[in-house]
Amino acid sequence: MSHPAQAFDILIIGAGPAGSAAAITAARAGLRTAIIDKAAFPRPKLCGGLVTGRAATLYREIFGAELTPEMFEPREQITFHAGGAPLGAAMESPPVYLAMRRTLDVHLLGLAVAAGAEDYTGQKITELDVDHPAVTLGNGTRLTGRILIGADGVNSMVARSLFGRAHDPARIGFALEIEAPPLPAPQRAAIRIDLGAAEWGYGWQFPKDCGTTIGVGGIAAKNPNMKAHLAAYRATLDEKSGARIKGHHLPFGDYRRNPGKGCALLAGDAAGLVDPITGEGIAYALQSGAAAARAAAAALAKGRPSAALPAYRRALRPIHRALRMACWLRPVIFGRRTRPVFLRAFAASSVLKGSYLDLLAGRLEYPKLCRTALLRLPRAIWRHRRGG
Repeated sequence: MSHPAQAFDILIIGAGPAGSAAAITAARAGLRTAIIDKAAFPRPKLCGGLVTGRAATLYREIFGAELTPEMFEPREQITFHAGGAPLGAAMESPPVYLAMRRTLDVHLLGLAVAAGAEDYTGQKITELDVDHPAVTLGNGTRLTGRILIGADGVNSMVARSLFGRAHDPARIGFALEIEAPPLPAPQRAAIRIDLGAAEWGYGWQFPKDCGTTIGVGGIAAKNPNMKAHLAAYRATLDEKSGARIKGHHLPFGDYRRNPGKGCALLAGDAAGLVDPITGEGIAYALQSGAAAARAAAAALAKGRPSAALPAYRRALRPIHRALRMACWLRPVIFGRRTRPVFLRAFAASSVLKGSYLDLLAGRLEYPKLCRTALLRLPRAIWRHRRGG
């Protein structure tokens, strides 16, 4: 049964962090906003749930709320490993937080709806028009909009409609992850990162009060047997639970330089906005979702919906610059020839480790990190060749 179309200013597809950031920003700008997702919230979500200092700052700025320890578990230690061996002692970190995405995402969605966004979650889209923004839902409801924001993740329906595919399969990443039982309380203080646990990638152990998120991820094309990498990593951690293995793609290193077309914009994972070194995507999801909504609001205020994309593209320039530099640095960290040199330099340098942590905290950007790495790598190469 068909229903009369309901007219909105903004249609947002995807109710994760990017979609909720866009929705709350648009609603507070006075725009009639629909947020749509096939999932009913709360829903399970594959993600380590690391909320960096950068993401925490954006959460406060966009949602106007403070981090509660019940939802955002603070951690102030990170240990780095490679091949199972520690790369120096545990580092004191600027505050980072661990969250369960099932809880976090429904919280962000609730804040967006409380601000005035209209909730169409739990509704599958049966028809999508990206040229003249409109969707038809499984129950027959039709929604139209003046601007469409696709925040629907790595397998984005909006990106497929705009460009024929969501991402380049030769460049996309892939991760396997489990939720293991909680570690004993004294072992939950430190986050663990294992560089090289997968080819062109890493492993992670995020100990939370309710469980332990363990995973490995890297470029999919270079890891035809990711299950073997996860099994080896679990053996390194002496993790023997029967936790179910789940997999998901990571759009790192494949960001869209033109994040949309016409009156349709892409945000978060749908736009490939994931750090290709750390794999962190929540901060870029929040930042890009809010930026897309601001660009949309400005364009609609002028009566020119098509002006949203150029404005949004300008707003993403700092993110794109950071991702370009991260893509440049990634072969130095993960390449077979350069990885031993980098790991040796990283293990010996508290400055490099501190720079990495400052990057997560949002106190350092990639240009300075690249300069720091370049200043220290020649000495590490010289030592490596001497065997000393």
